[in-house]
Amino acid sequence: MADNIIVRIQSPDGMKKIASTKRETAAAFLKKVAKEFGFSSNGFSVYLNRNKTGEIVSQNKTLSLLKIKHGDMLFLFPSASSASSGEVMDTATTHTSSSVTSVSSTSSSSSSSSLIPRSTSAPQVQEDEIDQYLTKQDGKIYRNRDPQLCRHGSLGKCVHCVPLEPFDEDYLNHLDPPVKHMSFHAYLRKLTGGADKGKFAALENISCKIKSGCEGHPPWPEGICTKCQPSAITLNRQKYRHVDNIMFENHTTADRFLDFWRKTGSQRMGYLYGRYTEHTDIPLGIRAEVAAIYEPPQSATQNSLELLEDPKAAAVDEIAAKLGLCKVGWIFTDLLSEDMRIGTVRYTRNKDSHYLSAEECITAGFFQNQHSNSCRLSRDGYFGSKFVTVVATGGPDNQVHFEGYQVSNQCMALVRDECLLPCKDAPELGYAKESSPEQYVPDVFYKDKDKFGNDVTFLARPLPVEYLIIDITTTFPKDPQYTFTSTQRFPIENRDILGETQDFHSLATYLSQCSSTSFLDIVSDFHLLLFLVTNEVMPLRDSIGLLLDAVKTSNEDLAQTWKKSEQWATIEQLCSTVGGQQSTSLGYGAMGGSSVPTSSSAMWSCLHCTFMNQPGTEHCEICSLPRS
Repeated sequence: MADNIIVRIQSPDGMKKIASTKRETAAAFLKKVAKEFGFSSNGFSVYLNRNKTGEIVSQNKTLSLLKIKHGDMLFLFPSASSASSGEVMDTATTHTSSSVTSVSSTSSSSSSSSLIPRSTSAPQVQEDEIDQYLTKQDGKIYRNRDPQLCRHGSLGKCVHCVPLEPFDEDYLNHLDPPVKHMSFHAYLRKLTGGADKGKFAALENISCKIKSGCEGHPPWPEGICTKCQPSAITLNRQKYRHVDNIMFENHTTADRFLDFWRKTGSQRMGYLYGRYTEHTDIPLGIRAEVAAIYEPPQSATQNSLELLEDPKAAAVDEIAAKLGLCKVGWIFTDLLSEDMRIGTVRYTRNKDSHYLSAEECITAGFFQNQHSNSCRLSRDGYFGSKFVTVVATGGPDNQVHFEGYQVSNQCMALVRDECLLPCKDAPELGYAKESSPEQYVPDVFYKDKDKFGNDVTFLARPLPVEYLIIDITTTFPKDPQYTFTSTQRFPIENRDILGETQDFHSLATYLSQCSSTSFLDIVSDFHLLLFLVTNEVMPLRDSIGLLLDAVKTSNEDLAQTWKKSEQWATIEQLCSTVGGQQSTSLGYGAMGGSSVPTSSSAMWSCLHCTFMNQPGTEHCEICSLPRS
């Protein structure tokens, strides 16, 4: 019919075509628009002009009377009540997944800065403190007036002295050493800069999985369509990084971790606990400061490492949080001894072959997915990760070197959706899985040069893992810092194979060595605090909050207040009972605790299995061995 018309509606979410008639009322037409765009009846406004003039209101006038003709374009704007605060950006997909941020693809999910408008339904996200701090910073790189090039007064500015943006590549490349990756917040400034203030830029979390809810065909493997099929991915080297520097507070923390390898020759893994701070060497940079290393249960040899189930994992995270720390990364050794007597190692990484193996990249991607980065500019509420990887490996000088890395957001997505495998015979190569009846896997490509110097696209079967890795400088401060100030060494957890156990025998010995130390310094040891909370004889999980606050704030008065508690008196009693004559001879009483002699009326610890037995018994209730 001649009355049928098509009206185009331009909105922040793109343009759509609405089928209508000239005789249709404005009220009926607006209901069609609301249904098509998913708005409530009062969640938007439609205008004849882009400058928000000529609003079409819900009334009985026909489109013909409103002079709306076939092919006309109207402009839709969400109302303030339904829109976000204007600070949150949309993403291209609703999948709750980690992101590939620098991807050349064949669809709308091809890039982290796709032309996608700000979201009208973005979640309220609580970002990390360091992110909140850097968001408020100016970030610009200020330069002094150049006496040779600047021809203006002291109050003027020209191209030679005007402040630079934090993402200025020329400035970063001319730093010493050059910075290959801009900081994540500098990257955000680049996306949200310009005349539109980032209105059409979005952080995009893409997915490698088939989108659910497509009803036009049978499910995979019987059917698939362009609406539910994930896009192919072309890997690019990521231009930014979420963490710009890793710093161990002191050498002692790293040396104690390496002691296990020095004594056994087996590899070792640990979790890094610390905090994120500003890294001032790079505009808007982030530093991961490492204060302690927790070593979970593991089984290791000279060439292998396997993590075991850790029943104390939740307690460790809880204690760290109360101390103002969080899990910032993981560390593992890749060392081969050349001469243990003088402590030299063999250079085990081939810098011309690979930095991380594919299996290590997959493990790093797994950890980064577990510790995603809260981000208000993503509708999913997260984007990337600040979780870092540190490798203790040999250097060309046959000494131990610490190398820091992260894997890219692309690698995180491939690992999360189980699309990446290691190659058995080539550790430097990964392999993108092929589709099967159980799983559809999108094609993964990477670009490289052929023997003639031409850029060629290759299928990622196999895949050089260098496309997935971002290196991070790892440093030690010139002046050591100490979150935990104890000068004595309480045994590290899960080192029973070395004969280093965490029990009340070792606690009594530790306390006897600290006779002239303040109580706060005595308890300011991460591994000691873990033992006090997680030991099976007398766990203090619910009554140690005041002591943790004392260590966190370095408050001796709080520590002394907790020392007077019943819990610490019981700890002293147990140490005195377990240590027996040893605790007295080593001067434990000098700690300020009362050294209680062993007697038949006190609980006693079995010398063979350390079980605490009731007084008056002469044989252990667990192993049945005699008391002495």
